[in-house]
Amino acid sequence: MKNVLVTGADGFIGSHLVEMLTGLGCNVRALSLYNSFNSWGWLDDVSCVNELDIKTGDIRDPHFCRKIVEGVDTVFHLAALIAIPYSYVAPFSYVDTNITGTLNMLQAALDGKVERFIHTSTSEVYGTAKYVPIDENHPLQPQSPYSASKIGADSLALSFFNSFEFPLTIARPFNTYGPRQSARAVIPTIIGQIASGAKEIKLGDVTPTRDFNYVEDTCRGFIDLANCSNAIGETVNIGSNYEISVGDTLNLIRNLMESDVEFVFDEQRARPGKSEVFRLWCDNRKINELTGFVPKYSLAEGLELTIRWFTEPQNLAKYKTNLYNV
Repeated sequence: MKNVLVTGADGFIGSHLVEMLTGLGCNVRALSLYNSFNSWGWLDDVSCVNELDIKTGDIRDPHFCRKIVEGVDTVFHLAALIAIPYSYVAPFSYVDTNITGTLNMLQAALDGKVERFIHTSTSEVYGTAKYVPIDENHPLQPQSPYSASKIGADSLALSFFNSFEFPLTIARPFNTYGPRQSARAVIPTIIGQIASGAKEIKLGDVTPTRDFNYVEDTCRGFIDLANCSNAIGETVNIGSNYEISVGDTLNLIRNLMESDVEFVFDEQRARPGKSEVFRLWCDNRKINELTGFVPKYSLAEGLELTIRWFTEPQNLAKYKTNLYNV
């Protein structure tokens, strides 16, 4: 990797990936969604901002996609609509961005003779586990419009490998957390409410389990796959092979923050019954066998770093912790 494009660079994982790639000496072109506020999202906060070639635009425009891949050898495609609750409200937006936008990027990269393309999937495509740990052969279950759109995008990506021998890898991260994560995710929701002085934590169902991964580990997984020729044409999980319930995660955070807050069920934060994914637990043997990848951070270590970041007043001020963020 030398000349790299990261779509969705203005988001949570994308901004961390940009920092890591820049630290490795890559020339990074970073795509931020165009807006009239002249905001680059989380790129405004990264230390390497002056080293980046930042472009603003939208992957839903195929002509724009052709322009941003010019001179690039590696693409990390992270741009997507990801909020599950909002996908119940505006499913067409998810098809337009996640499926059509991905098609635009694939076609542009194919025509531009890009050497490696890392397409970002999600563990949500598996739905509630039929067996654990979940390996890459697990059935796909569209339990939300969001996960359905990602299944469609993944299928398109794989079709480009099968049809055109396009050098593509599908990276499928499980639940990533860390600094800069959206408040709609459960870990920032818990930390943000405690840090703001709440006496009660509002959450949806706390019985589902997740495989949580610190953001730096997820980014290392992306980079390891991009550097692995044997990963071309493969779908690969990125996870910790560790399962914990949302309720136990709440208790762990509460202890780390030395808080005595109580949990309160908030119905608007609960998914529809058939849409809730009750169990996610990653089988990470494939990425380990391909690249030697193992997570660096334990859940407790990653949570301590995340808490430290969120409790900085200038960071916490960027979140509306009293509002439910769909």
